[in-house]
Amino acid sequence: MPRTPARVRRRTRVPAPGPPAAGTSSADTAAEEEAQDRPGRAGRALWRRLPLRTAAGLVPAVLVGVWALAHRSLMVSGGHDLVAADPGWLLAALACTGLGWAANSVARQGTVLEPLPRLPLLATQFAATAAGQLAPAGLGASAVNLRFLRVNGVPLARATAALALYSLAESCCRVGLLLVLLAANPHALHAKGLLPDGDGLLLLAAAAAAVTAAAVLTLVLAGSLRRAAAGFVTDALADARTLHARPERALALWGGSLVFPLIQAVSMAAVARALDLPVAPVPVALAYLAATCAAALVPTPGGIGSVDAALAIALVAAGAPTGAAASAVLAFRIVTVWLPLLPAALTLSALIRRKVL
Repeated sequence: MPRTPARVRRRTRVPAPGPPAAGTSSADTAAEEEAQDRPGRAGRALWRRLPLRTAAGLVPAVLVGVWALAHRSLMVSGGHDLVAADPGWLLAALACTGLGWAANSVARQGTVLEPLPRLPLLATQFAATAAGQLAPAGLGASAVNLRFLRVNGVPLARATAALALYSLAESCCRVGLLLVLLAANPHALHAKGLLPDGDGLLLLAAAAAAVTAAAVLTLVLAGSLRRAAAGFVTDALADARTLHARPERALALWGGSLVFPLIQAVSMAAVARALDLPVAPVPVALAYLAATCAAALVPTPGGIGSVDAALAIALVAAGAPTGAAASAVLAFRIVTVWLPLLPAALTLSALIRRKVL
């Protein structure tokens, strides 16, 4: 009986690596591989050489330029009012603005235990003037100060607690100063007809209660958010107790937080005096403090709009004519914010490039 032929299995033979083909060498092969990899390496080298930090440093100046172009009509209108103003009082207002940055630096140092470099801290407060015009509720200035604290070795949790402590201290001092001036000058502001009537106040109170209830309900229902908020508050209170155990830090925090709004109010009074506003300095300072406290409920970038409207209303309540009050508000905005805006933006760019921020 014939035998059945066995299956023949086909196998794919993989040729073993042999010597290079005739006319080629290992050096030629290496050169060819290097040529193929050259575009990728060139792209990576170009990415490393890109001045990313320099470009990031130019962003504030560009944004400020765009902002200035958008508000050029207001700046021109305010400039006409400043031409006829008393230059001595305008210089006094500008000097008070500079002292405000120094007071801010002292207060910021009082929020952390670590000693911060003084000149970079002062430059950071000046640079935060530009950042504050680009985000509402002072978020731009807070971001600049947070970055400065992180660069100087303050942990993120403690740096965030320092920002919260500063905001709390500054708000308490501003409101306390307002209450003291109101108690000393109870008839300085005549707000009849300027503030909402009984129904309007009731509506505002209901809106504030609704916002507060929504915030509390969110914290109650969101367990993870509630735990995070509780942990943050616990850490912040512990840091605050540690800071207040050192008298020099407590004095820096509360002294700087009190002097800052006081100097701002004096600057507003100096601008009003430069424009011959028919209102005494104390009512002008009182109007400024009342306006900034009220405008905090409607946060806008740099306080533009909310602070301006509230300040104009407060000056009218203090006895100023409507047109003169508007001119004073515009002049105050130019002297204390718009005039230092471009130097502040350039300072912010320089701090970014030098890795201070």
